[in-house]
Amino acid sequence: MTTRDDRTPRRTPDGTPRPVPRLLGALHRFNAARPWDHNARYHPWLLRQLPRRFGTALDVGCGSGDLVRLLAGRARAVRGVDADAEIVALARESTPAAAPVAYTVADASRGLPAGPYDVIACVAVLHHLPFAETLARFRRELAPGGTLVVVGCARASGAVDQVLGLTAVALNPLLGWVKNRGRPAPRPPASMTARTRDPEMTFAEISRAARRLLPGARLRRRLFWRYTLVWRAPAGPEGPAGQ
Repeated sequence: MTTRDDRTPRRTPDGTPRPVPRLLGALHRFNAARPWDHNARYHPWLLRQLPRRFGTALDVGCGSGDLVRLLAGRARAVRGVDADAEIVALARESTPAAAPVAYTVADASRGLPAGPYDVIACVAVLHHLPFAETLARFRRELAPGGTLVVVGCARASGAVDQVLGLTAVALNPLLGWVKNRGRPAPRPPASMTARTRDPEMTFAEISRAARRLLPGARLRRRLFWRYTLVWRAPAGPEGPAGQ
């Protein structure tokens, strides 16, 4: 069956491209020439959710290790895990030998290194994994008083997502211009070479499931097609982690 989109002509009768597809194509080419890491934009926010010092941390889906190295500035020991052996090799090469960091090549859905951890971070990876099972595993591996911080991707649905999406579309080329100092980039950042996947769950579905599994979790929609989740495990008898 032909859909409305399939029936909509993309060119005028004289063969000229219609304005909207032509504009979107130009915008795509501009953004592709000036890429910037949307996930790294949330690293400063993520660090603000954590104690100034803590013991152990785990970065799930660590990619090229940018966040691992930031966490290492506060932690006694940090472990990064990623299923992509090539990008983990790059992370190792980019990390100083003296840093308190270890990397593991493993599928996070089955081979997550055992904790407990004072901090677990997961940036733009949760939609690659079984949602409920992964959050339950994070909960088990988090130390009493520890902090889970997720920057995730959700499937757009509803008016709020539409407004945030349109805002992001407008801001994306501006930030790409600023971060690349107005010049086309010879190649995207290493952190952007990891495999991608479209999210299947909406923010509403994510919120309902997360609050059921992690009572008291704080979730919020964000710009650039992201959401955030923060959850602190109940403290043990010795008090919160990181004190």
